[in-house]
Amino acid sequence: MAKNSKNKPKDENQESITEDEITATELEDEVDNSESVTDENDSDLDNSQNALVAERNKYLRLAAEYDNYRKRSAKEREMTYSDARTDTIGKLLPVYDNLERALKMECSDESFYKGIDMIMTQLTEVFDNMGVKEIPAIGKPFDPNLHNAVMTIEDPDLGENIIAEEYQKGFTLGDRVIRFSTVVVANSN
Repeated sequence: MAKNSKNKPKDENQESITEDEITATELEDEVDNSESVTDENDSDLDNSQNALVAERNKYLRLAAEYDNYRKRSAKEREMTYSDARTDTIGKLLPVYDNLERALKMECSDESFYKGIDMIMTQLTEVFDNMGVKEIPAIGKPFDPNLHNAVMTIEDPDLGENIIAEEYQKGFTLGDRVIRFSTVVVANSN
């Protein structure tokens, strides 16, 4: 015998449920289930949004790290280039000194002297093109950041801490000192 609620005899003590009531009860259950599904969807949405925010933060950190790396690499390249230029110019300075000494010497051969002068002029032009500047010394106040004092003298004509003589020229490249001027300072305490 098939169990069917319609075929069952009604018990007086038992409440009878009509087809409309069953449908309403089923609908309430479905609404309750859909609310729990909606709660699950909201929870999934929140989780997805949190994951998206976390991934975005990772991306922003990675982009910032890359930007810092790029800047650091460019700065290191520039420093390497600057160091190489400074070293090269530092190795050419003794040649400059020797040419300067040669020009100060008496020479009976005019063409030889002219050749040395042309070489000196060319080297000076190369230094100028590279941004190498001589450090001014004679008659200027002594600056330990630019000058190296090897001796002091008393000279009433010069003021205190004024450079009287220059033994060796100093040079800068930009704001960097390649070689300090070797000087004699007057009236130093």
